[in-house]
Amino acid sequence: MFTLLLIEDDASLFSEMKDRLTQWDYKVHGITDFEKVLEEFSNINPELVIIDIQLPKYDGFHWCRMIRSHSKVPIIFLSSRDHPMDMVMSMQLGADDYLQKPFHFDVLIAKIQAILRRTYNYNAEDVALRTWRGAKIDFEKHIVINDVGSIELTKNELFILKILIQHKNNIVSRETLMNHLWNDDRFISDNTLTVNVNRLRKRLEQLGLGDFIETKVGQGYLLTEEENTYD
Repeated sequence: MFTLLLIEDDASLFSEMKDRLTQWDYKVHGITDFEKVLEEFSNINPELVIIDIQLPKYDGFHWCRMIRSHSKVPIIFLSSRDHPMDMVMSMQLGADDYLQKPFHFDVLIAKIQAILRRTYNYNAEDVALRTWRGAKIDFEKHIVINDVGSIELTKNELFILKILIQHKNNIVSRETLMNHLWNDDRFISDNTLTVNVNRLRKRLEQLGLGDFIETKVGQGYLLTEEENTYD
């Protein structure tokens, strides 16, 4: 049974979501003191966090920053605001997904299931160190290392990089990436994928590797490799 932390101050919505999620065999916790979210997060130690943007005292962005400074736990943002920058900010802060209110509960369940599956169901090959253009990729620690330095990737960034490496020197369509990430591209927007790929590219730039993910307009993305080093 996975433990979820639902950071939502609307008592009615929290109760409804908790009841529905419990029916899916999730253990759901809420927040009792919205000034001590990080402390309660640490005590609960959830496998996934669902957080509203508009909260008392501090907003969801603040608590996402605080949680990300301590944990790589998957985070889904909820928002009643219809503003593209909310989604962009969420992704930049390391959120794994974003859902606008009002939402269909089946969509939330699909997102939760997909994120939990790709986060906690690692297979043997993910644990091994892999190499690409002289960089070593540790799928267990979410780290990419080369002679320039090291970077830490979010789960989405790491998953996108893995798919691109598996199809290196071949164009991977946006639809293929979305289906791998979220199982059904109806549950995710093109903008969210663009934000994730751009963020991955910027992180790889720190290692001198950002230029090797090419955008092929109208087709998808191409990751190049000068030699076959991904065994």
